[in-house]
Amino acid sequence: MTPNRPYLLRALYEWILDNAMTPHLLVDTLVQGTVVPQNYIENNKIILNVGPDAVRELVLGNDLITFNARFGGKSCQLSVPIGAVIAIYARENGKGLIFEPEENAGNVQEQSEEKSGKSVKHHLKVIK
Repeated sequence: MTPNRPYLLRALYEWILDNAMTPHLLVDTLVQGTVVPQNYIENNKIILNVGPDAVRELVLGNDLITFNARFGGKSCQLSVPIGAVIAIYARENGKGLIFEPEENAGNVQEQSEEKSGKSVKHHLKVIK
């Protein structure tokens, strides 16, 4: 079967908008192919407001999320691989979903843990 993450992302995005709230993505910036403004990264993560008022040309694809946004008054083209999305949630109440890390997301930290022989446990959580 195809991965369910892009379908869940799109569904939760619509659900958040239908409830008149603002969708945000928590993104792992270590995943290969992630293109975001470097000045806004903290602890290898970035939070992105993907609400209709904050972005233009949003495409929630099966492999990649792309959109234009403004940071510090400057327009930027962002590109986020689906596997880099850690969570999608509503800014106003924190409700949403945390995703289990994907095995082939290209995450540098996960790959180094696997090479070092450490056991990596993954789980899915719902933010309430």
